[in-house]
Amino acid sequence: MGRPKRGTLRDVRRGNRSVLLWTLYFAKELSRLELAQVTGLSPATVSNVIGDLIADGIVVEAGAVDSDGGRPRIMLRVDPSYGNVLGVDVGETRVRVELFDLAMTRKASREYALDPGHHEPGVVVRHIVEGLKTVLADAGIDESDVLGMGIGVPGVVEQGPDLLIHANAFGWDGVPLRALVRESTSIPVFVDNGAKTMGQAELWFGAGQGARHMVMTLIGSGIGASIITDGVTYRGVASSAGEWGHTTIALDGRPCRCGHKGCLEAYVGAEAILAQAGADLATVDEESALAALVADPGARPVLEEAVRHLGAGLGNLINLFNPERIILGGWAGHLLGREFLTEIREAAERNSLPRPFSQASIQVGALGPEAVALGAATLVVEDFLVSGQDGRAARPAAGLAHSLT
Repeated sequence: MGRPKRGTLRDVRRGNRSVLLWTLYFAKELSRLELAQVTGLSPATVSNVIGDLIADGIVVEAGAVDSDGGRPRIMLRVDPSYGNVLGVDVGETRVRVELFDLAMTRKASREYALDPGHHEPGVVVRHIVEGLKTVLADAGIDESDVLGMGIGVPGVVEQGPDLLIHANAFGWDGVPLRALVRESTSIPVFVDNGAKTMGQAELWFGAGQGARHMVMTLIGSGIGASIITDGVTYRGVASSAGEWGHTTIALDGRPCRCGHKGCLEAYVGAEAILAQAGADLATVDEESALAALVADPGARPVLEEAVRHLGAGLGNLINLFNPERIILGGWAGHLLGREFLTEIREAAERNSLPRPFSQASIQVGALGPEAVALGAATLVVEDFLVSGQDGRAARPAAGLAHSLT
């Protein structure tokens, strides 16, 4: 047998490092023996790799606990202070920037309102960069202590070297958002669709924990969804899977802002609901207006119509994907879910096959409307855990290269 290649040995060590980091991160605290039992790695391998992770400052000892008749077990955990991550929610009404430590404890946040009809890339990037600088200053954190920034956006995120965003609601067609943000920071940038980042947040920390087959819906001004199976988000050939809002719910129905007719978004999105209620979309604050509409008994017919269509859309998801769990998310999804969850479930049942409906639960997300930013931050954590390392050593000196004006 020939001698193993160095690259192969290095890959094995990196893989072991990733397995142990991933396991320890989600278990919170484990001993070396427990890590060996859970991962199947040998005690010697665990000891060696954990020694390296402790030397790198990524893992720390978290005290000792008594064992049955033996020496106390030294517990280990990923050090939350090892690095920080940024999460950004680019929504249709606001840009929200949040800073977390590695345990996903929020350390600072900043929000910027977006004017209706003004979603130009320069406006969005300016808010992201300003939010980045502000939250770091508020928390007293240097850019060199940040592992990366995740950004959740509406529309289709075409992953690849250029990473292009196609968002009809913004009028974006192939906007290189990552490259634009990277003009102003040395921090690594990750971008994904907001429904997908929200889905990952709920899967890791919220209502999706323990689910193997889950659909995350994001209902705001528009509508999106994320289909997750065994922890993996289904993306399709060009990452456009999950455009649930543009499935047809009524042939030749209401015009949708995507240019087609009868889309679910034209009946259930907050913008569509407010339009049916006669609101002036050019001037209204959508979130406040929808909350007022839900509280108005006279608006019940408009809302009941939206709930019926939402149920039909959920029924389609149940029949197509047979999920065990559907989570209602987004600011409008939380509002409608809190007020009409029973009616939404009944409408979904009327539009589903009996057996798959009986296997699915429908519930409101546990993390709130801000879960898009939290989920965006997990993109950075996921990359860190999978790679077993961070890229800070290879980055330029700290400090923003320049500010957008």
